[in-house]
Amino acid sequence: MLNCVYHFMPKRATSLQLVLPPRSGESFAARSLYDALRTAILEGRLRPGARLPSTRELALQEGYSRGTIVAAFDQLKAEGYLQGTIGSGTFVSRVLPEDLLQVKASPREKFRLRSPRMWRVSRYAHNVRLFEGYENRPIRAFRPNLPALDLFPTALWAQITARCLRRSTMQQLMGCGPLGYQPLRQAVCDYLNASRGVNCSVEQIAIVSGVQEALDLAARVLLDSGDTVCVETPGYPGAAYAFAACGAKVFSVAVDAEGLRLVELPRHAVRLVYVTPGHQFPLGVAMSLPRRLALLEWARQTGALIFEDDYDSEFRYRGRPVPALQGLDRNDQVLFAGSFSKVMFPALRLGYLVLPPALVKHIEAVKSLTNRHTSLFEQAVLAEFISEGHFARHIRRMREIYAERLSTLFECAQRELKGTLEISPIEAGLQTVGWLPEGVSGEEAARLAKLAGVDVTPIRRYGKTRGPREGLQLGFAPLRKKEIEQGVRQLAATWKNLRPSRKGRLTA
Repeated sequence: MLNCVYHFMPKRATSLQLVLPPRSGESFAARSLYDALRTAILEGRLRPGARLPSTRELALQEGYSRGTIVAAFDQLKAEGYLQGTIGSGTFVSRVLPEDLLQVKASPREKFRLRSPRMWRVSRYAHNVRLFEGYENRPIRAFRPNLPALDLFPTALWAQITARCLRRSTMQQLMGCGPLGYQPLRQAVCDYLNASRGVNCSVEQIAIVSGVQEALDLAARVLLDSGDTVCVETPGYPGAAYAFAACGAKVFSVAVDAEGLRLVELPRHAVRLVYVTPGHQFPLGVAMSLPRRLALLEWARQTGALIFEDDYDSEFRYRGRPVPALQGLDRNDQVLFAGSFSKVMFPALRLGYLVLPPALVKHIEAVKSLTNRHTSLFEQAVLAEFISEGHFARHIRRMREIYAERLSTLFECAQRELKGTLEISPIEAGLQTVGWLPEGVSGEEAARLAKLAGVDVTPIRRYGKTRGPREGLQLGFAPLRKKEIEQGVRQLAATWKNLRPSRKGRLTA
């Protein structure tokens, strides 16, 4: 019966070469081949359904005669390890004899359950932590850090992709330099100079897979074990993880309504400061111009460098744009990084890092030893998408849509959650913060919201906030108006009869 299934399967490409152990001189050739194949099947190296090479291919690979191979195959078929017919190929059986006999411990299971040997690893391996970023799960209210994926022009992107592939040259097939595809670097440079207030030349642009890679590169190039790095609190945990992995001492500095509190910076030598001045993560505040100028002056006096993460700054809904720190810098002390994943879609692992001229060669050298360069074809497609004006149009369109969705969330929360959740009037970004009454636990509020089918993220997961109130991060960008309204109603229903207790937990 199973043979018929394989008979109607479409033919596949020639199988990959098998790696078999050396032939034993104490057994016949057919028996030696039989033992090698059976062991590979039981240990899981040849998985159920895997296609084996033809007898002709195997004869050339291993030096057996075809008669020897046929004899070994026939024996394995007779015992139920292989199946197949002439013309369709030979495959590992999807159900092995040991499975049918319900054998308690087969060689394959022993192979899988064997305890791994512990090896000495580097200090970096001890320091590095798993950073669980994007999670591929259904989108619902109010999951943060996501754009409206259903509104991205995928058909247009597919057209540009097909065109770039048709026009690909031998030079493109060979790849590009570590700093990235030159047309994309030029397009990014033009965009940043015109729209983000950055002052740079194309030689300073490095194309990276995202801000996380930019952080890793900066940490590798700038930090030695024991160096002090300052980060915002509450703040983006991926930055602290990257710095700590290199052995740096991570010092948390509080954030207020104007951004990073400079009075809390440590007095001892600081090597690097990480900030998100355009749209602070996760509070959403924008660093004021006086605070930006003061930070630059502090860096000039101390010799520290600044890593500016241009997080979510493309979508500004009110107020005048504040120039980037990098654009105000006159001493080449700012590294400026951004990503296209939030503007377009998360699977597009492309971003940029604007470097002070003295660091370009060092970043280029590190990239040449790590990922060499990001996918050139995706870089080529993005370069065309930007240069043809589609990127700017997409930002303008989404800015209007996100502004409407933020307004909907604000109005619904004022109506349905008055006295329970106060929405912060942010100026930019894809999410905002809702502040709970004093004494209410953000974790408990999030737990109850989850039971009602709503995702909210407690701000305390990103670090402590100033003041007695706790907050929740709420994303609005990927949600339609009805989804926002329904999500607010669900929160109102689950929190309707709840009050803060003395211990800071919600009680009925």
